[in-house]
Amino acid sequence: MPNEVIKPARVWPFLLWLAAFYTVWLVLVSTGGRWEVVKEHWPIALAMGFGSYVAGSTPMGGGTVGFPVLVLLFDFPSSLGRNFALAIQSIGMVSATIYLLSARRPLDWGVLWPALRGMIVGVPLGAAVVAPALPDLWVKLAFAVIWASFGVMHLVKMRAIVAAKSDPDLPKPYERPVGYAVGLLGGVAAAVTGVGIDMILYAVLVLLYRSDLKTAVPTSVVIMAAASLLGIVTNAALAQLMPSRYAIDPEVFANWLAAAPIVALGAPIGALVVNLLPRTPTLVIVSLLCVGQYAWTVIDQRVTGAPLVISFVAVLAIEAVFRKLYLWGGSWSAAAPS
Repeated sequence: MPNEVIKPARVWPFLLWLAAFYTVWLVLVSTGGRWEVVKEHWPIALAMGFGSYVAGSTPMGGGTVGFPVLVLLFDFPSSLGRNFALAIQSIGMVSATIYLLSARRPLDWGVLWPALRGMIVGVPLGAAVVAPALPDLWVKLAFAVIWASFGVMHLVKMRAIVAAKSDPDLPKPYERPVGYAVGLLGGVAAAVTGVGIDMILYAVLVLLYRSDLKTAVPTSVVIMAAASLLGIVTNAALAQLMPSRYAIDPEVFANWLAAAPIVALGAPIGALVVNLLPRTPTLVIVSLLCVGQYAWTVIDQRVTGAPLVISFVAVLAIEAVFRKLYLWGGSWSAAAPS
């Protein structure tokens, strides 16, 4: 549709952001003699080319690709994967957000505003209390469970999700307490795994409120951008205050240097292209990858016994919550005046 394409008169905030970012990046790389660091970490830059497109075109942060690549493929600890996810999304998702706001894409502010307020509590709480208390394996399983649940949800409800239409400006039942709960719970999830708040908000919008994907996806991008910024700033502050407990691995910055210039453009390109292509193929591919990474985690980490059972039950439990949200949404839609 013509009105989906950004007009030249609105593009200047996005271009200004890109100019500022690439200037800072070039200064960091050039003055610090870090070109070799960028070259050495080309694999993560390559992976985040795909990850950034996913971040802009689906309700999934780029950390959804970055976390398993670093943690499962390169065998780094989950804390590094989490911090990298937050750091790289602070560029990619912020870049996509600036593009979306410049293009005046519709956002569900009725749910987004209270979710942002809840996130302000959830992210620091998760970073300071929950994340350091969880063993490395459980963080990896938490990540795998969250995204496996997301994948299964889409594969089961794909037609209904794609077909949903609603006006984002109309008030919704309980949108303030629901939004705050999403921000609080999702903020903790993002602080632990680097992702999650975007999926939770998206699930609530499409299942409970039957939101159009053209509203739900951009709204999820904005909440993930905000959570990523708050998350990496919180973790950096904690690392300064208590480095023995909250230290950030130097590899986070090295990988960030290599991938940041890719995601700064990749995520906005995803946000643009997805409006020109059918949504279903992209969501099907991404959903299958989400389920696949759960299997990858279980096999790679040799998960057996109680942890395997608990993770599988957790996927089923989240699916039950999604189903309940969908049923509630149907009853609310039926009761709404026409």
